[in-house]
Amino acid sequence: MPLVPWPAGAPAPPRPARSPSLLLAIGLQLQLVREPWRRWRRRGELAAAARGDGRPVLVLPGMGVGDLSTHPLRRFLRRQGFDARGWGLGRNRPDVPRTLERVLRRLEEVATSTGEPVSLVGWSLGGVLAREAARLRPDLVRRVVTLGVPVVGGLRATALSRLFWIQGWDLDDVERRFEQASRVPIRVPLTAIFSRRDGIVAWQAAIDDATPGAENLEATSAHWALGFDPEVLTTLADRLAR
Repeated sequence: MPLVPWPAGAPAPPRPARSPSLLLAIGLQLQLVREPWRRWRRRGELAAAARGDGRPVLVLPGMGVGDLSTHPLRRFLRRQGFDARGWGLGRNRPDVPRTLERVLRRLEEVATSTGEPVSLVGWSLGGVLAREAARLRPDLVRRVVTLGVPVVGGLRATALSRLFWIQGWDLDDVERRFEQASRVPIRVPLTAIFSRRDGIVAWQAAIDDATPGAENLEATSAHWALGFDPEVLTTLADRLAR
């Protein structure tokens, strides 16, 4: 079953007044246990997914995790003929300015070694980094696909907002930084995959209605399961093969 497209040109719905419930978010993530069964049932569809031609794909993980979390996703892409690579930067810590510098160096390294622009796949915080890398260096990026990424609102659009507030983070400042960044459009093809069952990220904040030509697709998985969902994987292969 293909992902459901958000109507082209339609505005994103207003963000909810409150951040997603952390308790509800944790409960939704338990859906992760169903993904091995779903992948087994859809193994034929996965095998028949679009094939790549060896072009490089750099996969950026979510907050607090590293390349191990994206290993199944990269393994699938490699089986389909893509040169899928981990980011090789350890755990993704919530320090976007500093981490972005490292991502840009890694992006330039891959683009130089392969001799062509790189497709970026970013999950959660990794998607924030992928968007900003494409915004700053469109000459190095072929395409961006994001999974469960807040496009607006920053930390306020996540179930972790209160935890960061307790730690002393300035949520208003983070939201302003998102707004400032959005003033420079992303000029490469972009697909944003969101889910109403995400739990961690408010789905309304994960719809990109500001980037010209952005494609928004709705999945049915919780946040932690997006990179394992067979429908997401087949869609990912299709977009990267274009």
